[in-house]
Amino acid sequence: MISYNTKEWFTFIFRFHRSDTVRKLFPIMIAIAFYSYAVGYAEVEYFKLSENNQIKNITIMHSMLGFVLSLLLVFRTNTAYDRWWEGRKLWGGLVNNSRNLALKLSVMLKDEHDKVFFRKTIPSYASVLSKHLRNEDTGKQLFDDVDLQIDHYKHRPNQVMKMMYSKINDLYTSQKITGDQLIVLNSELQSFTDICGACERIKNTPIPYSYSAFIKKFIFFYTMTLPFGFSLSLGYYVIPVVVFCFYAFASLELIAEEIEDPFGMDENDLPTPKMAENIKKHIEEIL
Repeated sequence: MISYNTKEWFTFIFRFHRSDTVRKLFPIMIAIAFYSYAVGYAEVEYFKLSENNQIKNITIMHSMLGFVLSLLLVFRTNTAYDRWWEGRKLWGGLVNNSRNLALKLSVMLKDEHDKVFFRKTIPSYASVLSKHLRNEDTGKQLFDDVDLQIDHYKHRPNQVMKMMYSKINDLYTSQKITGDQLIVLNSELQSFTDICGACERIKNTPIPYSYSAFIKKFIFFYTMTLPFGFSLSLGYYVIPVVVFCFYAFASLELIAEEIEDPFGMDENDLPTPKMAENIKKHIEEIL
């Protein structure tokens, strides 16, 4: 995720980064500029249409549909941001639940060997979940000092959680923790799986294809018809106007596409590996 100072307003205007929409849309913007020039040349120079020609009235359609398109894009970006923010809240919950589990275990457990197990396993769950959501291969080596045997063909976070459940059950059978303590720890462990399931729901349930495709088609046809209506009144100035309109509409769609999956590798996605490292640091301080 890009870190920046929100108060540096003017620097945003002249700064470009890898995920900037200008870089992604630049080839299409050039093509639209040539298209607008061709339409403007045909209407003004070749056919020599007057400003009173009926084709000028096509701008009425743009006025009506522009409002509809704006509403669709607002709904699209809000929906995508809700998914991004929900993912951030889930990982914030994972951080807090990891701390709570470590704090309770630090008080309940007396054997240092048992503490070492959870000191390694609790942060490993966050690391495995991060790789699981990014579809990355999880090797045996998770952190510099943590080794866990992970089967790539099975649900990887569940394997780590099974290790912790098995250890908690062994602690109970060996009477190192009481039945009441077992119930308390069970609710903490269950919250890990709940967070994993919620993250998978966000990742595996994209915006419906028909809705996303309709917005792209709407933007395309709306932009392609702009030169016909404005060439007679703007002349060749229609080229930057149409290019800018396309840039504004298409950028909103690209931003929504980027943040609707907050666990990916894009510039503005959540820094889940860094969060996993922070969890490791906090758990080692507690245990």
